[in-house]
Amino acid sequence: MAIYLGLISGTSMDAIDAALVDFEVAPLRIIATSATPFEPQLKRRISALIDQADRVALDEVGQIDVELGRAFAKAALALMHSAGIGADRVSAIGSHGQTLRHRPDLEAPFTWQIGDPNTLAEMTGVSVVADFRRRDVAAGGQGAPLLPVFHDQVFRSDAEDRVIANLGGIANITILTNDSSVTGFDTGPANRLLDAWIARHLHKDFDAAGAWAATGRVDDTLLNELLDEPYLRLAPPKSTGRELFNLPWLENKLGLFSRAPCDVQATLQQFTACTLAAAVRQYAPGAALYVCGGGAHNSALLNAIAALIAPNRVASTAALGLDPDYVEAVAFAWFAKRTLEGLTSSAGSVTGAKGARILGGVYRYA
Repeated sequence: MAIYLGLISGTSMDAIDAALVDFEVAPLRIIATSATPFEPQLKRRISALIDQADRVALDEVGQIDVELGRAFAKAALALMHSAGIGADRVSAIGSHGQTLRHRPDLEAPFTWQIGDPNTLAEMTGVSVVADFRRRDVAAGGQGAPLLPVFHDQVFRSDAEDRVIANLGGIANITILTNDSSVTGFDTGPANRLLDAWIARHLHKDFDAAGAWAATGRVDDTLLNELLDEPYLRLAPPKSTGRELFNLPWLENKLGLFSRAPCDVQATLQQFTACTLAAAVRQYAPGAALYVCGGGAHNSALLNAIAALIAPNRVASTAALGLDPDYVEAVAFAWFAKRTLEGLTSSAGSVTGAKGARILGGVYRYA
Protein backbone atom coordinates (compact mmCIF):
# COMPACT_ATOMS: atom_id res chain seq x y z
CA MET A 1 0.00 0.00 0.00
CA ALA A 2 1.46 3.35 -1.00
CA ILE A 3 -1.30 5.88 -0.42
CA TYR A 4 -0.29 8.80 1.80
CA LEU A 5 -2.07 12.00 2.80
CA GLY A 6 -0.24 15.32 3.10
CA LEU A 7 -1.47 18.27 5.18
CA ILE A 8 -0.10 21.79 5.48
CA SER A 9 -1.08 25.24 6.65
CA GLY A 10 1.39 27.84 5.47
CA THR A 11 2.50 31.25 6.68
CA SER A 12 -0.51 32.93 5.09
CA MET A 13 -2.98 30.64 6.89
CA ASP A 14 -5.38 30.87 3.97
CA ALA A 15 -6.46 27.23 4.27
CA ILE A 16 -5.53 23.72 5.32
CA ASP A 17 -4.33 22.13 2.10
CA ALA A 18 -4.62 18.36 1.78
CA ALA A 19 -3.57 15.85 -0.86
CA LEU A 20 -4.11 12.10 -1.16
CA VAL A 21 -1.24 10.66 -3.16
CA ASP A 22 -0.58 7.21 -4.60
CA PHE A 23 3.14 6.51 -4.91
CA GLU A 24 2.68 3.12 -6.58
CA VAL A 25 2.47 4.97 -9.90
CA ALA A 26 5.85 6.54 -10.68
CA PRO A 27 6.64 9.20 -9.78
CA LEU A 28 3.25 9.74 -8.13
CA ARG A 29 -0.48 10.03 -8.79
CA ILE A 30 -2.66 12.59 -7.05
CA ILE A 31 -5.93 10.92 -6.06
CA ALA A 32 -7.69 13.96 -4.61
CA THR A 33 -7.00 17.37 -3.11
CA SER A 34 -8.83 19.90 -0.96
CA ALA A 35 -8.41 23.31 0.62
CA THR A 36 -10.35 23.73 3.86
CA PRO A 37 -10.71 27.34 5.07
CA PHE A 38 -9.87 28.03 8.68
CA GLU A 39 -12.73 28.67 11.05
CA PRO A 40 -12.39 32.48 11.42
CA GLN A 41 -12.14 32.53 15.22
CA LEU A 42 -9.43 29.86 15.25
CA LYS A 43 -7.48 31.77 12.61
CA ARG A 44 -7.70 34.95 14.69
CA ARG A 45 -6.49 33.10 17.77
CA ILE A 46 -3.53 31.59 15.94
CA SER A 47 -2.63 34.99 14.48
CA ALA A 48 -2.72 36.47 17.97
CA LEU A 49 -0.28 33.83 19.20
CA ILE A 50 2.11 34.66 16.38
CA ASP A 51 1.80 38.45 16.24
CA GLN A 52 1.41 39.15 19.97
CA ALA A 53 4.05 36.76 21.27
CA ASP A 54 4.75 38.88 24.36
CA ARG A 55 1.18 38.25 25.57
CA VAL A 56 0.92 34.52 24.93
CA ALA A 57 -0.79 32.39 27.57
CA LEU A 58 0.42 28.81 27.85
CA ASP A 59 -3.13 27.50 28.26
CA GLU A 60 -4.06 29.20 24.99
CA VAL A 61 -1.11 27.63 23.17
CA GLY A 62 -1.99 24.18 24.50
CA GLN A 63 -5.65 24.42 23.58
CA ILE A 64 -5.01 25.81 20.11
CA ASP A 65 -2.53 23.00 19.50
CA VAL A 66 -5.33 20.47 20.09
CA GLU A 67 -8.00 22.49 18.26
CA LEU A 68 -5.74 22.80 15.23
CA GLY A 69 -5.11 19.05 15.38
CA ARG A 70 -8.89 18.58 15.26
CA ALA A 71 -9.19 20.95 12.30
CA PHE A 72 -6.47 19.07 10.43
CA ALA A 73 -8.23 15.77 11.19
CA LYS A 74 -11.56 17.08 9.87
CA ALA A 75 -9.86 18.21 6.66
CA ALA A 76 -8.20 14.81 6.25
CA LEU A 77 -11.39 12.87 6.98
CA ALA A 78 -13.43 14.97 4.54
CA LEU A 79 -10.88 14.38 1.77
CA MET A 80 -10.73 10.64 2.45
CA HIS A 81 -14.53 10.44 2.44
CA SER A 82 -14.89 12.37 -0.81
CA ALA A 83 -12.27 10.17 -2.46
CA GLY A 84 -13.78 6.94 -1.14
CA ILE A 85 -10.53 6.03 0.58
CA GLY A 86 -10.85 4.39 4.01
CA ALA A 87 -8.35 4.83 6.83
CA ASP A 88 -7.16 1.25 6.35
CA ARG A 89 -5.86 2.18 2.89
CA VAL A 90 -3.78 5.18 4.00
CA SER A 91 -0.25 4.30 5.10
CA ALA A 92 0.26 7.57 6.97
CA ILE A 93 -0.58 11.25 7.14
CA GLY A 94 2.31 13.68 6.76
CA SER A 95 1.35 16.82 8.68
CA HIS A 96 3.46 19.96 8.59
CA GLY A 97 1.29 21.77 11.13
CA GLN A 98 1.17 25.53 11.60
CA THR A 99 4.39 27.40 12.32
CA LEU A 100 4.19 29.52 15.48
CA ARG A 101 7.80 30.58 15.56
CA HIS A 102 10.87 30.02 13.40
CA ARG A 103 14.12 31.19 15.01
CA PRO A 104 17.13 29.27 13.68
CA ASP A 105 19.25 32.38 14.31
CA LEU A 106 19.23 32.23 18.12
CA GLU A 107 21.94 30.81 20.40
CA ALA A 108 19.53 27.98 21.15
CA PRO A 109 17.89 27.76 17.71
CA PHE A 110 14.39 26.40 17.34
CA THR A 111 11.41 26.09 15.06
CA TRP A 112 7.92 25.39 16.41
CA GLN A 113 4.92 23.96 14.61
CA ILE A 114 1.58 23.11 16.25
CA GLY A 115 -1.41 20.94 15.30
CA ASP A 116 -1.30 18.02 17.75
CA PRO A 117 -0.41 14.84 15.79
CA ASN A 118 -1.79 12.65 18.61
CA THR A 119 -5.23 14.18 18.14
CA LEU A 120 -4.88 13.86 14.39
CA ALA A 121 -4.07 10.13 14.65
CA GLU A 122 -6.90 9.41 17.09
CA MET A 123 -9.54 11.18 15.04
CA THR A 124 -8.54 9.76 11.65
CA GLY A 125 -7.47 6.25 12.61
CA VAL A 126 -4.29 6.77 10.57
CA SER A 127 -0.67 6.91 11.73
CA VAL A 128 0.83 10.39 11.53
CA VAL A 129 4.29 11.70 10.76
CA ALA A 130 4.83 15.25 12.02
CA ASP A 131 7.41 17.67 13.45
CA PHE A 132 9.55 17.58 10.31
CA ARG A 133 11.70 20.65 10.85
CA ARG A 134 13.28 20.32 14.28
CA ARG A 135 15.63 17.44 13.48
CA ASP A 136 17.28 19.51 10.77
CA VAL A 137 17.69 22.43 13.21
CA ALA A 138 19.19 20.06 15.78
CA ALA A 139 21.69 18.98 13.10
CA GLY A 140 22.79 22.61 12.65
CA GLY A 141 20.45 23.48 9.79
CA GLN A 142 17.88 26.17 9.20
CA GLY A 143 14.98 23.72 9.22
CA ALA A 144 13.77 25.48 6.07
CA PRO A 145 13.09 25.38 3.27
CA LEU A 146 12.30 21.66 3.19
CA LEU A 147 10.66 21.39 -0.22
CA PRO A 148 13.83 21.51 -2.36
CA VAL A 149 14.58 17.80 -1.80
CA PHE A 150 11.07 16.94 -3.01
CA HIS A 151 11.37 19.37 -5.91
CA ASP A 152 14.63 17.67 -6.87
CA GLN A 153 12.84 14.32 -7.06
CA VAL A 154 9.91 15.43 -9.21
CA PHE A 155 11.01 18.52 -11.15
CA ARG A 156 14.69 18.10 -12.09
CA SER A 157 15.29 17.95 -15.85
CA ASP A 158 18.27 17.12 -18.03
CA ALA A 159 16.80 19.34 -20.72
CA GLU A 160 16.88 22.66 -18.84
CA ASP A 161 18.02 24.37 -15.67
CA ARG A 162 15.06 25.14 -13.44
CA VAL A 163 14.14 27.23 -10.44
CA ILE A 164 11.04 26.26 -8.49
CA ALA A 165 9.59 29.19 -6.54
CA ASN A 166 7.09 28.58 -3.78
CA LEU A 167 5.14 31.82 -3.33
CA GLY A 168 3.41 31.42 -0.01
CA GLY A 169 3.60 33.90 2.82
CA ILE A 170 7.36 33.70 2.38
CA ALA A 171 9.03 33.08 -0.97
CA ASN A 172 11.53 30.27 -1.27
CA ILE A 173 13.33 28.91 -4.28
CA THR A 174 14.80 25.57 -5.27
CA ILE A 175 17.71 25.68 -7.70
CA LEU A 176 17.92 22.70 -10.03
CA THR A 177 20.85 23.15 -12.39
CA ASN A 178 22.56 20.36 -14.26
CA ASP A 179 26.00 21.26 -12.92
CA SER A 180 25.22 21.15 -9.18
CA SER A 181 23.32 19.38 -6.42
CA VAL A 182 20.06 20.83 -5.17
CA THR A 183 20.16 24.13 -3.28
CA GLY A 184 17.54 26.59 -2.13
CA PHE A 185 16.63 29.27 0.37
CA ASP A 186 14.02 31.82 1.43
CA THR A 187 14.34 34.92 -0.72
CA GLY A 188 12.06 37.14 1.40
CA PRO A 189 8.33 37.80 1.62
CA ALA A 190 5.94 36.66 -1.08
CA ASN A 191 2.32 37.25 0.01
CA ARG A 192 2.86 37.93 3.71
CA LEU A 193 3.16 41.73 3.58
CA LEU A 194 0.72 42.08 0.68
CA ASP A 195 -1.93 40.14 2.61
CA ALA A 196 -1.34 42.02 5.86
CA TRP A 197 -1.51 45.43 4.16
CA ILE A 198 -4.73 44.78 2.23
CA ALA A 199 -6.31 43.26 5.36
CA ARG A 200 -5.56 46.46 7.26
CA HIS A 201 -6.92 48.83 4.63
CA LEU A 202 -9.60 46.92 2.72
CA HIS A 203 -10.38 44.09 5.16
CA LYS A 204 -9.64 41.49 2.49
CA ASP A 205 -7.56 38.35 2.96
CA PHE A 206 -5.52 38.84 -0.21
CA ASP A 207 -5.12 41.04 -3.28
CA ALA A 208 -6.73 38.93 -6.02
CA ALA A 209 -4.53 38.96 -9.14
CA GLY A 210 -2.78 42.07 -7.77
CA ALA A 211 -5.82 44.18 -8.67
CA TRP A 212 -5.43 46.66 -5.81
CA ALA A 213 -1.68 46.97 -6.37
CA ALA A 214 -2.47 47.81 -10.00
CA THR A 215 -4.32 50.95 -8.88
CA GLY A 216 -1.16 52.30 -7.23
CA ARG A 217 2.30 53.35 -8.33
CA VAL A 218 5.62 51.94 -7.19
CA ASP A 219 7.35 54.35 -4.83
CA ASP A 220 11.05 54.02 -5.66
CA THR A 221 12.16 55.65 -2.41
CA LEU A 222 10.14 53.19 -0.35
CA LEU A 223 11.24 50.29 -2.54
CA ASN A 224 14.87 51.12 -1.88
CA GLU A 225 14.13 51.26 1.85
CA LEU A 226 12.56 47.82 1.70
CA LEU A 227 15.47 46.43 -0.28
CA ASP A 228 17.89 47.78 2.32
CA GLU A 229 17.13 44.84 4.60
CA PRO A 230 20.18 43.01 5.98
CA TYR A 231 18.53 39.61 5.54
CA LEU A 232 18.54 40.07 1.77
CA ARG A 233 22.33 40.43 1.76
CA LEU A 234 22.95 37.22 3.70
CA ALA A 235 24.42 34.32 1.78
CA PRO A 236 22.55 31.01 1.83
CA PRO A 237 21.74 28.85 3.67
CA LYS A 238 19.10 31.12 5.15
CA SER A 239 15.43 31.15 6.07
CA THR A 240 13.00 33.69 7.42
CA GLY A 241 9.36 34.21 8.35
CA ARG A 242 6.78 36.58 9.75
CA GLU A 243 9.05 37.07 12.78
CA LEU A 244 10.95 39.50 10.51
CA PHE A 245 8.65 40.45 7.65
CA ASN A 246 5.57 41.82 9.41
CA LEU A 247 3.60 45.06 9.71
CA PRO A 248 5.86 46.60 12.40
CA TRP A 249 8.83 45.99 10.07
CA LEU A 250 6.94 47.70 7.24
CA GLU A 251 5.86 50.61 9.45
CA ASN A 252 9.47 51.19 10.41
CA LYS A 253 10.39 51.33 6.73
CA LEU A 254 7.53 53.72 6.00
CA GLY A 255 8.76 56.12 8.66
CA LEU A 256 6.94 59.41 9.01
CA PHE A 257 6.17 59.87 5.33
CA SER A 258 2.54 59.61 4.27
CA ARG A 259 1.84 57.43 1.25
CA ALA A 260 -1.35 56.30 -0.44
CA PRO A 261 -2.11 52.74 0.72
CA CYS A 262 -2.48 51.53 -2.87
CA ASP A 263 1.01 52.89 -3.66
CA VAL A 264 2.40 50.94 -0.72
CA GLN A 265 0.68 47.80 -2.05
CA ALA A 266 2.17 48.34 -5.49
CA THR A 267 5.59 48.81 -3.93
CA LEU A 268 5.27 45.69 -1.77
CA GLN A 269 4.40 43.67 -4.86
CA GLN A 270 7.45 45.03 -6.68
CA PHE A 271 9.55 44.27 -3.58
CA THR A 272 8.57 40.60 -3.77
CA ALA A 273 9.33 40.55 -7.49
CA CYS A 274 12.72 42.23 -7.05
CA THR A 275 13.93 39.98 -4.26
CA LEU A 276 12.91 36.80 -6.07
CA ALA A 277 14.29 37.95 -9.41
CA ALA A 278 17.60 38.98 -7.82
CA ALA A 279 18.01 35.49 -6.38
CA VAL A 280 17.31 33.87 -9.75
CA ARG A 281 19.73 36.16 -11.58
CA GLN A 282 22.49 35.55 -9.03
CA TYR A 283 22.19 31.81 -8.50
CA ALA A 284 20.58 30.43 -11.65
CA PRO A 285 20.90 32.90 -14.54
CA GLY A 286 19.07 31.65 -17.58
CA ALA A 287 17.03 29.07 -15.69
CA ALA A 288 13.34 28.58 -16.35
CA LEU A 289 11.19 29.65 -13.39
CA TYR A 290 8.20 27.56 -12.29
CA VAL A 291 6.01 28.91 -9.50
CA CYS A 292 3.66 27.30 -7.02
CA GLY A 293 1.76 28.42 -3.93
CA GLY A 294 -0.91 31.09 -3.62
CA GLY A 295 1.23 33.69 -5.38
CA ALA A 296 1.03 31.64 -8.57
CA HIS A 297 -2.45 33.15 -9.03
CA ASN A 298 -1.21 36.74 -8.79
CA SER A 299 -0.80 37.50 -12.49
CA ALA A 300 0.48 41.02 -11.83
CA LEU A 301 3.22 39.66 -9.56
CA LEU A 302 4.23 37.02 -12.10
CA ASN A 303 4.37 39.65 -14.85
CA ALA A 304 6.63 41.81 -12.67
CA ILE A 305 8.94 38.86 -12.02
CA ALA A 306 8.98 37.91 -15.70
CA ALA A 307 9.97 41.45 -16.68
CA LEU A 308 12.92 41.35 -14.28
CA ILE A 309 14.32 37.99 -15.43
CA ALA A 310 13.47 38.18 -19.15
CA PRO A 311 13.99 36.26 -21.37
CA ASN A 312 13.78 33.38 -18.87
CA ARG A 313 10.62 31.32 -19.09
CA VAL A 314 8.07 31.88 -16.28
CA ALA A 315 5.24 29.39 -15.78
CA SER A 316 3.41 27.58 -13.00
CA THR A 317 4.24 24.03 -11.91
CA ALA A 318 1.06 22.98 -13.74
CA ALA A 319 3.30 22.96 -16.81
CA LEU A 320 5.33 20.25 -15.06
CA GLY A 321 2.30 18.20 -14.09
CA LEU A 322 1.63 19.36 -10.52
CA ASP A 323 -1.14 21.76 -9.50
CA PRO A 324 0.61 24.82 -7.98
CA ASP A 325 -1.91 24.94 -5.13
CA TYR A 326 -1.00 21.49 -3.82
CA VAL A 327 2.73 21.04 -4.34
CA GLU A 328 3.39 21.48 -0.61
CA ALA A 329 0.65 19.09 0.50
CA VAL A 330 1.93 16.46 -1.93
CA ALA A 331 5.44 17.04 -0.62
CA PHE A 332 4.44 16.28 2.97
CA ALA A 333 2.76 13.07 1.86
CA TRP A 334 6.12 12.19 0.26
CA PHE A 335 8.01 13.17 3.42
CA ALA A 336 5.81 10.83 5.48
CA LYS A 337 6.55 8.01 3.05
CA ARG A 338 10.29 8.63 3.30
CA THR A 339 10.18 8.67 7.09
CA LEU A 340 8.32 5.37 7.35
CA GLU A 341 10.80 3.83 4.91
CA GLY A 342 13.73 5.04 7.01
CA LEU A 343 15.00 7.34 4.26
CA THR A 344 16.35 10.86 4.54
CA SER A 345 14.38 13.81 3.20
CA SER A 346 16.61 16.79 3.93
CA ALA A 347 19.82 18.11 2.39
CA GLY A 348 22.67 19.94 4.05
CA SER A 349 23.29 21.71 0.73
CA VAL A 350 19.95 23.47 1.28
CA THR A 351 19.63 24.06 5.03
CA GLY A 352 23.26 24.03 6.14
CA ALA A 353 22.75 21.00 8.40
CA LYS A 354 25.65 18.61 9.03
CA GLY A 355 24.04 16.12 6.70
CA ALA A 356 20.85 14.58 5.42
CA ARG A 357 18.49 13.38 8.14
CA ILE A 358 15.36 11.26 8.50
CA LEU A 359 12.79 13.90 9.39
CA GLY A 360 9.67 13.74 11.53
CA GLY A 361 8.33 11.86 14.51
CA VAL A 362 5.98 8.90 13.98
CA TYR A 363 2.69 8.79 15.92
CA ARG A 364 1.27 5.36 15.21
CA TYR A 365 -2.47 4.85 15.43
CA ALA A 366 -2.09 1.33 16.75
